[in-house]
Amino acid sequence: MSKSIFYHAGCPVCVSAEHDIVNLVGSENVEIVNIGEDKSRINEAEKAGVKSVPALVTPQGNALHINFGASMADVKG
Repeated sequence: MSKSIFYHAGCPVCVSAEHDIVNLVGSENVEIVNIGEDKSRINEAEKAGVKSVPALVTPQGNALHINFGASMADVKG
C-alpha cells in the first residue's frame, strides 16, 4: 500500500476528521473511503484492523483510530 486509507461512516465526527487528515497529509497521500456509503469495503477495513471509525490505515498497515464516531458493529447495522 503506498497511500494511507481513511475509513469513515459519514457522521459529523468522521467528516471533521477527514478534513483534518487531508489538510495534514495532503489529498494525494490518502484514499478516503466512506463505508457508510460503500458497505462493500467494510470487510477490507476490518481485515486492516479497523475497530471503529474514523480510522486511518497507514501504508505500513497500522490502524490508527481517531476520536470515536461509530463502532464497526454500528456501521454494519
